[in-house]
Amino acid sequence: MVSQKISGKVFVLGDDIDTDQIIPAQYLVYSLEKPGEKEIYGQKALSGVPAAQSGLPMGNVPLMAEGENHSEFAIIVAGKNFGCGSSREHAPAALQIAGIGAVVAPTFARIFYRNAVDGGFLLPAESRDHLVSRFATGEEATLDLGAGTLENHTRNEKHVIKPLGGVADIVAAGGIFQYARKTGKLRNANHA
Repeated sequence: MVSQKISGKVFVLGDDIDTDQIIPAQYLVYSLEKPGEKEIYGQKALSGVPAAQSGLPMGNVPLMAEGENHSEFAIIVAGKNFGCGSSREHAPAALQIAGIGAVVAPTFARIFYRNAVDGGFLLPAESRDHLVSRFATGEEATLDLGAGTLENHTRNEKHVIKPLGGVADIVAAGGIFQYARKTGKLRNANHA
């Protein structure tokens, strides 16, 4: 297991945040391969979340400041069933492009979890408890995979994160195919 830490400001969301809220369908016309268009995914990440749910418990907090290409937030703390809805891999990609390194939630929709890991986009870390009430948007935190904790520096509290096993190594490698090549489980096309 890779010992990895992600530190920064937390963005808090509630339960059942779906992929249409993470990246609304009207933005799926842009290419993830073209740099100028790819930035739009980050700029529009979470733009489908109703204002009352955005940045809970404060409300009305955008993930991305107007005109910016990178969010001030590094970690999302969310409620249960994060990433439910359609099976769009653009959802974890949009969060990564925005600057999010990890989402911490008690449960994830299976397809979001797999897309986040397989694409090497971000770490989907499962918390043992529902942590939405233990964090506020803008608080400083550190996700320490080695220690299995999410520490809220603002409140001086540590919370337990379930072990990720090999998932962290796959994300660190840049996705499932890169991991398979790196570990010798998949040969490069040039060496076939």
